Amino acid sequence: MADLTRAALRSAEAPLAPARGWGALGRLRPRGGLFAGLLLAAAVLYILLPIAAVLLYSLATRWTADVLPDGYTLAHWADGFADARFRAVLGRSLGLAVATAAIDILLVAPACYWQRVRNPRIRPVLETLAAIPFAVPIAVIAFGLLDVSGRFAPALQGTLWLLVPAHAAVAFSFVYWSVDAAMAAAGVVGLTEAARTCGAGLGPTLWRVILPNVGPGLASGAILAFGVSFNEIALVQILAGDRFETVPLYTLNLLKSTDADFNVLAVMTTVSFAVTLLLSVGVVYLNRSAADRRRAGA
Repeated sequence: MADLTRAALRSAEAPLAPARGWGALGRLRPRGGLFAGLLLAAAVLYILLPIAAVLLYSLATRWTADVLPDGYTLAHWADGFADARFRAVLGRSLGLAVATAAIDILLVAPACYWQRVRNPRIRPVLETLAAIPFAVPIAVIAFGLLDVSGRFAPALQGTLWLLVPAHAAVAFSFVYWSVDAAMAAAGVVGLTEAARTCGAGLGPTLWRVILPNVGPGLASGAILAFGVSFNEIALVQILAGDRFETVPLYTLNLLKSTDADFNVLAVMTTVSFAVTLLLSVGVVYLNRSAADRRRAGA
């Protein structure tokens, strides 16, 4: 028995031999890294090439048989922003998107705070409402709003008073999940109890304690709502049509037109790309700063 024990101890103290195949796996790692780099480069080119082509077309004097335009000019950009219709479309889209983001934040933030601090039973209701835009097609929602407004408030059809609530309803999901995740990460229940223990009322608690901790989540939700509204076409086309022309509807109308200036169309498309890119960068920056702040406070 003693001999068996000494043999077991010697085998436990002996260094482990490298497993077969590890050397081969180590040699495969550079190939795997190279493949991942090539895949990433292909994805970047797939995304950036169409954007670069549209940008070049908006700056081209002529683009015939060569890979690159024959010449470059800013005249198309000047003509686009000098056009009253172009400016009106851009202004309508920006105003509609800002109004949508503001309404969603004002509705969602108090509801998320209330369901976490005071009444968790309304959480299933909010989650069901947030799932509706994903479960029901946007066109079905638009035709439903058109039917209801035609029966009870026909004067609202084709106006901003119907478009803004419709856009806010569609963007509600993105705002809800962003704000709810920010409140969960911040621990608003514990923050509220700590503020109450210190004698703070509801107003100072929300303004000085809750808002600074969930601010990045609110901003991310507002940016997402802005992006959804800015690029939405089905609701505007069904509920208002050409009476309230936005950027996507303007682009569609130019594509269907026989005498359209496609260089100006490229200018508008580039502006839309730029707005979407800035919104995406803003969401990533805010989420990263919020994560860094949580790690620093941990």
